Amino acid sequence: MITDVVIAGGGPNGLMLACELSLAGVRPIVLERLPEPSKEPKANGLLGQVVKMVDRRGLYERLSGSPHPPQPNSAYFMFGAMGLNLSLLEDSPIYALPVPQHRIVQVLQERAIELGVEIRRGHEVVGLSQDDDTVTVDVASPDGAYQLQARYLVGADGAHSTTRKLAGIEFPGITYDRMTVRSAHATIPTDWVDPVTGALNVPGYGAVLPFLPHRTEHGGFSYAPMPGHPPLVTTTERDQPATDAPMSLEELRASVRRVLGVDVPLGPPDGEGPHALRRLSGGNTRVAERFADGRVFLIGDAAHVYSATGGGPGLNLGLQDAINLGWKLAAELRGSAPPGLLDSYDTERRSAAQRMVMNARAQSALIAPGSDVTGLRDLFTELLRDPDTVQRLAELTAGADVHYDMGEPEAHPLTGRFAPDMELRTPAGPVRLAELTRTARPLLLDLTEDTSLAETLAPWQDHVDIVTARPQTPAPTALLLRPDCYVAWASASPQPEPAELEALRAALQRWFGVIEPARA
Repeated sequence: MITDVVIAGGGPNGLMLACELSLAGVRPIVLERLPEPSKEPKANGLLGQVVKMVDRRGLYERLSGSPHPPQPNSAYFMFGAMGLNLSLLEDSPIYALPVPQHRIVQVLQERAIELGVEIRRGHEVVGLSQDDDTVTVDVASPDGAYQLQARYLVGADGAHSTTRKLAGIEFPGITYDRMTVRSAHATIPTDWVDPVTGALNVPGYGAVLPFLPHRTEHGGFSYAPMPGHPPLVTTTERDQPATDAPMSLEELRASVRRVLGVDVPLGPPDGEGPHALRRLSGGNTRVAERFADGRVFLIGDAAHVYSATGGGPGLNLGLQDAINLGWKLAAELRGSAPPGLLDSYDTERRSAAQRMVMNARAQSALIAPGSDVTGLRDLFTELLRDPDTVQRLAELTAGADVHYDMGEPEAHPLTGRFAPDMELRTPAGPVRLAELTRTARPLLLDLTEDTSLAETLAPWQDHVDIVTARPQTPAPTALLLRPDCYVAWASASPQPEPAELEALRAALQRWFGVIEPARA
């Protein structure tokens, strides 16, 4: 028996891909090396556009515990440990969802099981071979070795990806060996925490805002009071002597003293663990030379890794890899994919990964110690008084600046971009755009003055959901959304002209392989 898709890795990215494939009618098998989900503290949440994307799959309420939709941060954020005054912006792209990675895995695993995904824990990919039609996957498990044959294999197995290595895909980039990051969950005097802002007021130093990296001449410091967990205290230093001794709170206290110049009394963490107490030396910024090799694909850390810049860049980017690949792989398996659709995964997501490389390197330069860097930061402080500069850096941080080529040279400005949030009025009542995208199907949103557009495109209803609505605020008059919520076509005309309808047909054929039926 041939399986459609085998996913190597049952972390957030692999599970998100499994959910996306299942929504499209494909039932993958997920192979995860660990016998149980890891509770080791890793990423501390989601940031930017991916927060809106999990809302558009109906996962935001489960992750946040709130019945309310995500709201942008319109006050303050950071770039390179420098303040971004988001109040200067009319529409902030910064969304934040503080939730530990083990909870993200839990929610995605529950959703995958609801959708019928088979997850095999304690099973690990140890070999592969492929031909023109299938991939043969060698698997090690507690019950012995076996093989799976699949149409496709996706490596979501992390930075040290076995899948990537077995496929012979190089992983070029830069290794940084001068940086040491120390992190621990710890208790801090409660009277140091501002009850309104949540800032940590350090005597002899000053206020440190929560969750945001803080740079000094001697390194970096951050304080992250995650809900339901002890605060996570982190320092970053360069050129510190290496040690093989186990990490300790005393070592972190000494590092804080070097970075801030004052003592911070850190105590053992309260509550149930596991609790972080770790030291990481060095770092990597790498992007795979290709994200696909024949019938093998890479997503997440298997495809790209970045030195820490805040905001969990790897996880945020990886989840969007999964969402980009899922619908394309499903279309190929159904036989409805137009030529080149699968190739667009590598093109689009490598471009997004390269922007994150630029982001990571720029922020690493800005947080480095030294008086020269301080001078550069003084210049940036002036530049960050300009709303256009703040907007650009906020969009880069959020991943909201990603723009795909939709093949339409004179397109509406929204074409190729992530669809904006919308409040809509439909015959069935008010609805948010996010509620219309949870099936992960293509969506034609008709906001024209009458129903003629939907009537014209009725032959495509088996391929595309068509919704007629009225916007609560000014908006384009019609939008065609890919399943990943990027705009494939848009119109601003009250009634689209023949040329626009022809461009719409071209977009349908380009992305969904839909061909207009012959006219009677």
